[in-house]
Formats: sequence, C-alpha cells, structure tokens
Amino acid sequence: AVVSTQSTGISQAEGQQDDFKKLFSLAQKQALMPPQLEKVKRELQSREDALQRLPISPSSLPRLVENNPALAVEVLLILAQGQQFGEYLTSLINMELSLPALEVVNKITASLELPPQFIQYYIRNCISSCSDIPDKNTQHRFVRLVCVFLTSLIRNRLVNVQDILIEIQAFCIEHSRIREATGLFRLLKSLDNKEAS
Repeated sequence: AVVSTQSTGISQAEGQQDDFKKLFSLAQKQALMPPQLEKVKRELQSREDALQRLPISPSSLPRLVENNPALAVEVLLILAQGQQFGEYLTSLINMELSLPALEVVNKITASLELPPQFIQYYIRNCISSCSDIPDKNTQHRFVRLVCVFLTSLIRNRLVNVQDILIEIQAFCIEHSRIREATGLFRLLKSLDNKEAS
C-alpha cells in the first residue's frame, strides 16, 4: 500500500506538471480564461524550479505577450533571474508595436532595474514603428499609446530622458496634432526648464 501511495503521489505531481505545460503552451496560442491564468500563475509562484520548467524561449515570448500579457510579466520577472534574460529583452525590442507589448514593457520596467540601453532601444523602436504605419487612424492610435507609455516612464523616473530627448521631441513635433504628443512635449519642456533653473 505504501508503494502505491508513493506512486500515486508521483503520478499526481507528473499530472500537475503536464497540466501546467499544456496550459502554458496554450497561453502562447490564445488568451487563457481567468481560472486557467490563475492556475498557471500559482504554479509559477509556488515552485522554486519554475525557471527551469518554463516551456518558453525568446522566439515564443512575443506570442505569450500578445495572448496573455499579465502572464508574460510574471514569466519575465522569473526569467530576470536567469542568464538568458538579455535574449528575452532583445525579443521584446524586436516585437511589433502593440498595446500588450507596451503594457508588458511598462510593468517590467517598473518592477525591475533594466539596462538603460534596453529602454532606449525599445523607445526608439516604438517611435520608428509609429512612423512606419501607413494607415493614419491606426498610426494616431499607436502614437497616443506610445505617448502615454513615454509619459508614464518619464513621470516615474524610469528612463533617463536626456539620453533620448532629441528623438522624443522630434516624435512629438512630427505628431503635434495629437493631444497626447503635445502633452508629452510640454512635459519634456517642463523638465528641461526645471533642470535649467
């Protein structure tokens, strides 16, 4: 009876591991339902070996970000402890501009001390991506999102504005018809005036 109890315990653990892997793989293909999302988050937080057990790679990260941004944040916070974290950051930089990607980068920037060059590259990528959008309505939507993102980074002192001031100002001037760009430009000017006095 003792042997069967132990084997049942092992098979239950293996079953939970299989469920976790299945759900995590599913999370890279579609948005999880709230109970599924909570189950995966609990599993990630309850295991010390979560980093080794994650069925994710830098190339699959963008799919997770797009389908389950909240889970992507949790995963990146765990991956930050590993040696490959730079590859995951590069994957984020190279992602297409999207609301989920902006949300994820905003949250991990607030939670972790990221290399300044990552934030600079990401911002430059966002700015150039906005310029490359051919449809004006879509472009204006993304300009607004990027301006809100940049305003958040600046107000929370998560970016050294001086490193990319010229690019951000040019972006604001290029899109000066958009209210959020004008507001961002004013914020930059107010910071500039504070430093000058």
